[in-house]
This record gives sequence, C-alpha cells and structure tokens, in this order.
Amino acid sequence: MFTKKITLVLFVFVALFIFNGTLFAQEKAFPKKGEGITLFLKRHNRVGKEYHDEFVKLNKTKLGNGNSLKMGVKYQLPPLKGAAATTARKPNYEPLFGKEMAEYKVTSSELKGCCFYLVSGHGGPDPGAIGKMGNVELHEDEYAYDVMLRLARNLLMRGAKVHIIIQDAKDGIRNDKFLKNSKRETCMGDPIPFNQFRRLEQRCDKINSLFKKDKEIYKRAIFMHIDSRSKSHQTDVFFYYQDKNSESKHLSKTMKSTFEHKYNRHQPSRGFTGTVGQRGLYVLRKTTPPSVFVELGNIQNSFDQKRFILSDNRQALANWLCEGFMTDYQRYRKKLK
Repeated sequence: MFTKKITLVLFVFVALFIFNGTLFAQEKAFPKKGEGITLFLKRHNRVGKEYHDEFVKLNKTKLGNGNSLKMGVKYQLPPLKGAAATTARKPNYEPLFGKEMAEYKVTSSELKGCCFYLVSGHGGPDPGAIGKMGNVELHEDEYAYDVMLRLARNLLMRGAKVHIIIQDAKDGIRNDKFLKNSKRETCMGDPIPFNQFRRLEQRCDKINSLFKKDKEIYKRAIFMHIDSRSKSHQTDVFFYYQDKNSESKHLSKTMKSTFEHKYNRHQPSRGFTGTVGQRGLYVLRKTTPPSVFVELGNIQNSFDQKRFILSDNRQALANWLCEGFMTDYQRYRKKLK
C-alpha cells in the first residue's frame, strides 16, 4: 500500500512537471490591433532578435504577408529564457536603447499625460540620403534613428509614453562618429516594404492605429529626416507642419523658437536660419495626431555633417527637440484651463 502511494505521488509529480513544461513551451496569445511582431513579443517580455526569429519559425504558416500578424489568430510564443525574462521585466528599461543606455530613470513628471509617436526616416531596404566624409558613407536612416532614440529616452525620463515606430533590435544609442548601415530596421516588428508608398502607408497606419487606443490628453508625432542638397548648401534645422492643423503649426513654431534660443545662447555670432513651413507630405497628410516633420540639415555639406557625426551634437538635437515638446505641452495645458 505504501509503495503504491509513493508511486502515485511520483506519477502525479511527473505528470505535473510534464504538463507545466508542455504548457510553457506552448504558451499562446492573441495580438492587439496595430501590433507587429516586435511589439507583440515585447508585451510578453520577449525582446531581441533571437525571440523574433524563433517566433517566425514557430508561426510560419500563420503569418500574413511580410510576416505581419493577423487579428484573431492565436500565436505560439517562444519559451522565455531565464536571464532574458528577468531583463525584460525591469521597470524603466528599453532594450532598443542598447545595453549601456537601456535603463533610464524617470526624473520628472513634466510630460505625464503625453504620448509621442517617433518615426526616423527611411530604414530597412531604404537608407535614405547618403553623404560622404572622405571615403566613409553617411546614411540618413542611421543618424536620424540615433537622434530619435535619444529623443525617446529624454521623453521617457520626463514621464511621457513613447511609441518608437521604426526599430532596430541591434543598434541602440551609439556614440560612434560613423554609424554602420544595416537593413534590420522594422516598423514595430513588421518588415519595411521596398515600395516607397507602402513604406509611408505602413508607418502612418501604425501611428493611427495606436492613436485610437491611447488615452493621453496630448498626443504628437514627429518624423525625423536629414536633407540632401548640393555640398555647398549649408542649412539649419527646419520644420514642416500639417495643412489646416493649428496644433501642428504651433508645435513647429515652438520647435523653431526653441532652436533659435539655443543658437543665440551657444552660437550668438552665428544666428539661426531654420524655417517653418507647410508642406503636403504624405506622412503629414495621412497621420491623425498633430505632427511635425523635421529636417536636421544637409547630409552632403561638410559643416552640417558635424551636426550628425558628433554624438554630443546628436544628443543636443534630441535635447532641444524634447524641450520644444515640453514648451508646447505647457502651452497646451494652459489652453485647456
């Protein structure tokens, strides 16, 4: 009798172990509207290329075109790995910033109640404009992405909610002068189409889908690019706003004023010649939240290139853009009173 009880207990233990092991390996979940693979996996504490690739293998027959997720389909999640699972659960931690910068501290609540949609230009199959410094190529998408990540971190540190629309699972915030080009960028986990129209449509659809769900009182989008003109043409940062959108126009003017103030302080003899204007760009026409389109300079001009290749300058650009958002939000709050 005693032997039978031991056997029964062991059987139950083994059965539970196997059941839990099977359950863990076959954990499944439905995606939310607007989610790509990266965002879906991040919500389930699975961050990084290894999880992404394993997910695609596990769900190959269930994915849509370009490995997109389908609504109403339950997808199998890759098993969590001990160290990675612990890291993914850390508060105030964004893996996209890279190992050294992933952790951040919320230092204020100045932007609490704000939600931002951050889009760096081009990416994936499209590097955007290409400049040269000696024999080294400077790719627009890499430098715009680095400034965008720095801006995202600044906004998070001030209590904002941030959606990083264009993502690279490997390239975090980098302090190198010359940023290596890659084609890894995704639109929140979804492959970026080769066709230009589809690329722009994809990121606008992603923003608009998230916008519908976000409950924050102040929601703004920013598109970050680097212009390409003749080598002799030096330009300052300039801003475009949405047609017939007063909030977008206010934001653009506030950004310009912020940069003017900074230039007057740090380079008083130089002055600031950046401009604000309305332009019928697709992303401005098709994006729901008030948006600003920013050109950070001319990637062909040797003077403007210093604005991109020096990490301190990239950080300054992010700091000033963040300050512009903060000033505009303060104006917006006063307007509501």
